[in-house]
Amino acid sequence: MNKLDLQYQNLLKDILDNGVTKDDRTGTGTISVFGRQIRHKMSDGFPLITTKKMAWKSVVTELLWFLRGDTNIKFLVDNGCHIWDGDAYKNYLFNSDWFPISSVNGGFIGTKTDSDEIMTQELFINKIKTDDEFAKKWGDLGPVYGKQWRQWSTLGKGQEMNGLFSIEENMKMNSIDQIANLINDLKTNPDSRRLMVNAWNVGELDQMVLPPCHYGFQVYTRELSTKERWKWYSKNGGPIGEQKLVALIVHENEEDNSHIHSWLKTWAPNVPTRAISLMWNQRSVDTFLGLPFNIASYGLLLEIIAKSVNMVPDELIGNLGDVHLYSNHVEQAKEQIGRELSLDERLELAAKDIHFNPDFGIAHHIESFCHSVIDDYGIPRRTRQPYPLPTLKHMKTESFFKSLSEDVSLVTHLDNTDFEMENYQSHSTIKAPLSN
Repeated sequence: MNKLDLQYQNLLKDILDNGVTKDDRTGTGTISVFGRQIRHKMSDGFPLITTKKMAWKSVVTELLWFLRGDTNIKFLVDNGCHIWDGDAYKNYLFNSDWFPISSVNGGFIGTKTDSDEIMTQELFINKIKTDDEFAKKWGDLGPVYGKQWRQWSTLGKGQEMNGLFSIEENMKMNSIDQIANLINDLKTNPDSRRLMVNAWNVGELDQMVLPPCHYGFQVYTRELSTKERWKWYSKNGGPIGEQKLVALIVHENEEDNSHIHSWLKTWAPNVPTRAISLMWNQRSVDTFLGLPFNIASYGLLLEIIAKSVNMVPDELIGNLGDVHLYSNHVEQAKEQIGRELSLDERLELAAKDIHFNPDFGIAHHIESFCHSVIDDYGIPRRTRQPYPLPTLKHMKTESFFKSLSEDVSLVTHLDNTDFEMENYQSHSTIKAPLSN
């Protein structure tokens, strides 16, 4: 059963029922609640919401952008991900000395004091894609997520760089790669309580186009039981032949099966010995557009980290602060929550989808009976009823992820085709405006 979508729908309902009206940075206005949590067992399926269609390739692209340590939207734009376009464009307008013209003329909305025209967002993004120099100047968002994850600066304000080295070399010498450190700590001290990555760099917040909404995450590992290890092994290539006898021993002798650990170590050394969970913290949650994206993104991050250190993804947890719906997302949220279908509507679906058109006769007035009969044919009781969660397929080899654990820079060899969703079934897209 897909519990994730139900949690999400209940959260939307919670905001609508209990939220308070608040002003916000964008001027849109929100309905907001404070302090909520999402929990998901990765064994139940990959956490990609099914009650509306999700842009999976964009989820992957943005996460890889973070992991590369990139802060320029050109990588996103080149890969068809446009969620940061508005922030870059807003920064372009804010940092240009210009005055507006009365109407858009050929894609330009204003004129700078030095006579250069100010572009519409569409032209701006196209220029980012086609003009490297322009992208270098206007595509950078400041020291946002990727910079903090991969190059947290240890240079104090006013401290000068070493003139004997390039800017890139200085940055590497005077920064902390939190992702590389995390991978190393997971391999050498997996029970540490310091397995954390932070994006909330107080000293650099004023240099960012937008301070981090999800500002940090922590991972936690535990040893797998013999039964869990054997279950993983059975699912991922074994047992076969005589190995089936070992499976019987595992289930018949639960009290003392330490010898199975030894057997697996000898004959199946790649079977993971630990499970890994991830918990992220988020100060500001755009619940309709952003949260489904965040859930999938951190789910993928957990999968990548787990694969790199040969652990089994266990639990994904989101701690959410200001959880809000923008005022122009209310109707879309209601649509995604869904409503109960009437008996006639369910009968209509049954006739359309499976050509099932029963004649209940005198029993037609007993709705509960009729609904239970239709249930047997898998006809939903609600609009936007969740589908089963999909599964994630890694396209890169095990050896690649092993190499990645030794050299995190190899993340640049990953792209949005390396992670495929299998059996993803969803309801249709629900469009809503993005507030920047």
